[in-house]
Amino acid sequence: MSSVAVTKKKGVGAVIWDYLTTVDHKKLAVLYLFSGLLFFAIAGFEALLMRIQLMFPNSDFISAGTFNELLTMHGTTMLFLAATPLLFGFMNMVVPLQIGARDVAFPFLNSLGFWLFFLGATFLHLSFFMGGAPDAGWTSYASLSLYSPGHGIDFYVLGLQISGAGTLISGINFIVTIITMRAPGMTFMRMPLFTWTSLISSTLILFAFPPLTVGLFLMLVDRMFDANFFDHTMGGNTIIWEHLFWIFGHPEVYILVLPAFGLFSEIIPVFARKRLFGYSSMVFATILIGFLGFMVWAHHMFTTGLGATANAIFAVATMAIAVPTGMKVFNWILTIWGGSIKVTVPMIYALGFIPSFVAGGVTGVMQATAPLDYQLHDSYFIVAHFHYVIVGGIVTAIFASFHFYWPLFFNRAMSEKLGYWTFWIFFIGFHLTFFVQHFLGLMGMPRRVFTYMEGQGWDLFNFISSIGAIMMAIGVVLMVLNMLLSIKSEPLNCRDYWGDGRSLEWALKTPIPFYNFKQTPLVRGFDPYWIEKQEGNPEGMTYAEPLGDVHMPNNSILPLIMSIGLFVAAFGALYHPDGESWSVPVMVIGLGITVLAMIVRSVKDDLGYHLHAEEIIEIENELYGKGGNK
Repeated sequence: MSSVAVTKKKGVGAVIWDYLTTVDHKKLAVLYLFSGLLFFAIAGFEALLMRIQLMFPNSDFISAGTFNELLTMHGTTMLFLAATPLLFGFMNMVVPLQIGARDVAFPFLNSLGFWLFFLGATFLHLSFFMGGAPDAGWTSYASLSLYSPGHGIDFYVLGLQISGAGTLISGINFIVTIITMRAPGMTFMRMPLFTWTSLISSTLILFAFPPLTVGLFLMLVDRMFDANFFDHTMGGNTIIWEHLFWIFGHPEVYILVLPAFGLFSEIIPVFARKRLFGYSSMVFATILIGFLGFMVWAHHMFTTGLGATANAIFAVATMAIAVPTGMKVFNWILTIWGGSIKVTVPMIYALGFIPSFVAGGVTGVMQATAPLDYQLHDSYFIVAHFHYVIVGGIVTAIFASFHFYWPLFFNRAMSEKLGYWTFWIFFIGFHLTFFVQHFLGLMGMPRRVFTYMEGQGWDLFNFISSIGAIMMAIGVVLMVLNMLLSIKSEPLNCRDYWGDGRSLEWALKTPIPFYNFKQTPLVRGFDPYWIEKQEGNPEGMTYAEPLGDVHMPNNSILPLIMSIGLFVAAFGALYHPDGESWSVPVMVIGLGITVLAMIVRSVKDDLGYHLHAEEIIEIENELYGKGGNK
């Protein structure tokens, strides 16, 4: 599993140091994967507590205040700290391999992006142990958050500011990587769909995160120094926060769903055993979704009184975005149609994804109708809608990809049998949980309520919904068990585990060496590995260069130190409104650590090192036996 030059067993301390300082995209992918999984489990547990509370009317399992905290942390964690890092894990692992690169463009920044995300996320979660979590909903509307007592909202603002900086850095890194580091012959229209969706998604990050940063900054100043950006009694404007938040927030859901689309566009052709139908229209649809994603944000605000004209414009734009999404769905169906279908765990997730996601999309178009949205707004119908999109679209993609890419990550395979059990329990549980919530919404049950009176006709559906949630939890536990069991299984030591791989990442033999490609591949068309297989090439790729020296980056602890500095400074900012005398010194010390690390990074020329051809041959022999990567 280790990808160091010498594959001898290292001590635990050495392995931990290796991961703390690594700039290797494959190791950072593992870090993203496991931290994302950790936060996914935490947020899922929070959801489970809420569903237990709502299982029966007039329940007192948890208090109203705690319910608000759980509700806020569940949404915030799932979107920012679970779905995002899990998808970044797959992007980090797969994109450089798909485009024939030895690493990302800025390996140092890749590490910095991860540690900023991780420490920002950790900071946010410390709120539970330090006087209460944020409690104003994941959208943290200013009318609620400005008047929230305690430090919950400060944790939200500072934690998201830090982890958002990490996401922004990673986004920029992927844009540069995909534009500049493609192997010879890998033109834009030969890029695999997952690389395309990662590129568009990273571009959305580049444009969507600054409005969030600005909004969070204004809220920070409102909370720390009593500025009045959002306080309407002092001439501010509460609605401005909603605009800033949703100008980020709507592109954010496309930032998450586009890579998920990309993952399914990799999985479906492999198991339908034919090339992706309508590739160029898929690329066009991806770009169009990215473009239109910025023109729909106010559909979250139909009821705020923007007026009929604004509502009409945003309603039309929202309906328009359904068109490219529909193109994608038809292309997936047509890829499967007439294929020689091989049913595996990733494929069954893909088959479950299509109808589930379409159901979520249909309710979305319903909500785009502004007059209807007046009825649906802030009811359980909305909750049902976006969970159908997020669980049916993004979570299914992540679970499918765990199985699909596990051989690349760990040179092990997850159990198919246990995978089917996971799928059916989770999938049935998901539909049980959220299908009935549409009807709860139509019956008038509002979102975000911690309890309800009996005799309103809501009792049965809430009970069914909670049973479904328990099933989903069992499904997730089974999947984690499957991952743990895979450690005990035999190493695969093969290329193309699934037997029908089409793109470059499957042409590599596992375990993948830390430099990925001993020679840069030459890409001769779309689905390059498939072309080589059709021509009977045992190497799996044509090389664009002879075997020579390879330049690789050095590891560095500086990204972690920079992130720790901001983590420390955040505590100073947190306690500043209390008039604590130590708050300013702590801010100064924290920012000082960060700036010092930045100065060290600037002054010290870190030029990386060269790996010589002889060393590469030695490593290949050690990993794959004599005769190298045959």
